[in-house]
Amino acid sequence: MKKNMKKSAVEKLRMNIRTSLIVLAALLCITGAVFSTDVTTQEDQQPAEGTQITQISKEQADVSKIALIAAAIAFAAGALAAGFAISHVGAAAMGAVAEKPEIGGQALIFIALAEGLVVFGFITALMILGKM
Repeated sequence: MKKNMKKSAVEKLRMNIRTSLIVLAALLCITGAVFSTDVTTQEDQQPAEGTQITQISKEQADVSKIALIAAAIAFAAGALAAGFAISHVGAAAMGAVAEKPEIGGQALIFIALAEGLVVFGFITALMILGKM
């Protein structure tokens, strides 16, 4: 009886964490779309002396907003995946180190490999922003 109650509490906690992550990701995407810089055409403004106004089309403004959102999603996905991987690999590695302390160096290598996912997400985001 006590085991079933504990299991249901763990499942409820996992469901709450998943829901929180989904809501957080949605809020970050919406915030990025709303507060991204407005790069619409500037036809009504007169340029000051010696300055130049670069006019872009509405299509280009929409594409740049989508690119900003895509870069944010790429980086966020890499960070979330790295956190998930490190939590599982780190727990297993520390359990192995507790049983056999001489494999501590190998355990750190596996954790560092999981951390590389953040770097891949960051590089992907930079590549997306470089194409804007």
